Amino acid sequence: MSTTLSKRMKEDVTAGIRVRVETQYQFQASEPENDVYIFAYRIHIRNQSDSPVQLLNRHWDISDCGHEMRTVDGAGVVGKQPVIHPDEEFIYISGCQLSGPIGQMVGHYEMQDLISGNTFTVRIPAFTLEMPFKLN
Repeated sequence: MSTTLSKRMKEDVTAGIRVRVETQYQFQASEPENDVYIFAYRIHIRNQSDSPVQLLNRHWDISDCGHEMRTVDGAGVVGKQPVIHPDEEFIYISGCQLSGPIGQMVGHYEMQDLISGNTFTVRIPAFTLEMPFKLN
């Protein structure tokens, strides 16, 4: 039986901020027999603008196998509100638990340009969380 993990990648650019998302199903942490499906996602945020920016807040819309939509809002990501300078990248890893083998996440970050003081919204591309099939 194969235990190869499936990785998927999506990316989008808003106002010079590139957001790239990679997902991975967590076979060992999941319990499909109990409707527990665990996914990890790694997000790369690269500042391609001319100004330093700070990530202030996040917003997620998470759909779970078409059953329900839940929303998550909060300050920063993984307990941080990072400052990202031009040509630098901030990377973090987080996770999501679903009650079915497939779901989707989409969202945005609220960021502040540290030179102008203006806040703006950066899209996080929609990405699918999907348990890969194991091949015998």
